[in-house]
Amino acid sequence: MRLYSLSVLYKGDPKVHLLKAAYDVSNFNFFQKSSVQEFMTFTSQLIVERSELGSRASVKEQEYLCHVYVRNDGLAGVVIADNEYPQRVCFTLLDKVLDEFSRQVSKIDWPSGSPATISYAALDGYLSKYQVRPP
Repeated sequence: MRLYSLSVLYKGDPKVHLLKAAYDVSNFNFFQKSSVQEFMTFTSQLIVERSELGSRASVKEQEYLCHVYVRNDGLAGVVIADNEYPQRVCFTLLDKVLDEFSRQVSKIDWPSGSPATISYAALDGYLSKYQVRPP
């Protein structure tokens, strides 16, 4: 059971954009890492774009399961995990991250924010904490 990506996005007009993300591509080889990360970023944006405000969904994409939660205020979170990772845990993590993000980052910054301008450092910690290590 693995988590590969945890991202926070904003679903605004006219398009969705990434605010902050963390990736764990450590089990891919060196030459795959950047393309896998690009795929995860693109997929996260696409899923949020196609999701309604106030919705939760789990979407299968290749060998991954993408869990998305789009809040009514446009803030969205996506977890990309393998097929075995429990769905309930993913949505609990998304709730926690989006609540914390909305308390720490001003709503004014969401429409124009980018990973370079948003200061929120907790994603890497959450991705690591929620990783299930094999016994």
